[in-house]
Amino acid sequence: MYFIALVNFKKKLSREIIAENLKDIEADTKGKVRYVGIYWTLGRYDSVVLFEAPNEKVAMKMAFTRADRMDRETLVAVPAEKGSPAGPA
Repeated sequence: MYFIALVNFKKKLSREIIAENLKDIEADTKGKVRYVGIYWTLGRYDSVVLFEAPNEKVAMKMAFTRADRMDRETLVAVPAEKGSPAGPA
């Protein structure tokens, strides 16, 4: 399953916070998560993350481990080639 996380950091970014996030990302990739892309953004969110996880439970666990540092909205992403949200044409 693919997920998109829209992230806002709770505190001003520092080298320590970035290092902690990189440590979490490394731990995630040794488990069940594969990062497709991580992007800094301008505008409403600080960062957008596209990742793959086997299920929603794994994606939620990731969010909870970072709840002290960031607010995130996680969306399930369905590849467009899997079909239209409107159903068959």
